Amino acid sequence: MEKKVGKKLNPKAPQKNLTFKKIFSLTQEEFLIKDFSCYLKRKLPLQGRIFISARIVGFYSNFFGHKTKFFFLWEDIEDIQVIPPSFATIGTPALLMILRSGRGFDARHGAKCQDGEGRLKFQFQTFASFSIASKTIRVLWRTKTTSYEDRAKLEEDQLGQDGKTNKNDDSESLSSNEDTTNFSNAFSAELLIAMELLIEVFEGGELEKKIMENVGCLNYSSTEWKETKPNIHYKFNRYLSIFGGEVTSTHHRTPTADGNGWVINETITLHGIPLSDHFHVNLKYNLEALQSMSPSCQVDVIICITWLERSKFRKRITRNIFEKLAHRSKEVFDIFDFNCFIFRLISHISYEFHGKIKIY
Repeated sequence: MEKKVGKKLNPKAPQKNLTFKKIFSLTQEEFLIKDFSCYLKRKLPLQGRIFISARIVGFYSNFFGHKTKFFFLWEDIEDIQVIPPSFATIGTPALLMILRSGRGFDARHGAKCQDGEGRLKFQFQTFASFSIASKTIRVLWRTKTTSYEDRAKLEEDQLGQDGKTNKNDDSESLSSNEDTTNFSNAFSAELLIAMELLIEVFEGGELEKKIMENVGCLNYSSTEWKETKPNIHYKFNRYLSIFGGEVTSTHHRTPTADGNGWVINETITLHGIPLSDHFHVNLKYNLEALQSMSPSCQVDVIICITWLERSKFRKRITRNIFEKLAHRSKEVFDIFDFNCFIFRLISHISYEFHGKIKIY
């Protein structure tokens, strides 16, 4: 990159990296490459900074306490155009980033416009050094033109070639005495909800569908409980997986020994994700009704990943799955708890209202 840009790119200070990740709520693996002061062109130009990392392009502005921030992926960018200086660009060149159709809608509030094909357009201008900013951004974008799916396929092919030459080391099944199973407590909480309401999260109705779509499961559908197992199908959004793979899972529900709750085991099968045939993913939901004055339940979610074959990406994939599924589990029950709180609040207000009517 330095050779193509024609300028040395110094590593950013740890504090600046930390601030960058905090602003955009990024994972620890993310790191800042460069940031530039510029204006975002909308109805009125907005001064801020554009941040670039190996994965994203982000913009942040704090104008007298009014904060504006958004980011999108390099792979979402279809084209980057240089706009010549004009009165509209305050006499300086500008960069116009055009996203692919249907991409980057989380950042649409920062877009200059959206064309007839559904592509969002973002315009950045008035850089302190347009030449350096333009070169750096365009070089990074060109390195990302190969899609994540293609690069994953190349990695998978490379692993296959390594397996042919080093069959005993990389492609053989894991030995029985090797620790191939990873357990993690993903989520624990006490919810002020009756068990009859809590179990609706797994009943396959509109409530479950709405919650799962809110946490990033696209085209979510499920079958009814047949004896003990319903089948579920959905697709990851790009936040949960950059590959956007499809998912099928099976729920197995059994009552607890004391009859005060349920144990739900979910077996997840991933499709279209690199190395998905190298491991199995299971989630275990422990739902227990607590003995207290008000209805409440203890919820515990445990993630189990069992590896079937060796991979040099094992630790990275395991950590990523744990983080994503733990975050999803927390969001599911947070949304459900919030909806129940709103329902109780509305019911209480309705009761008070009708009470006053009766009094008068």
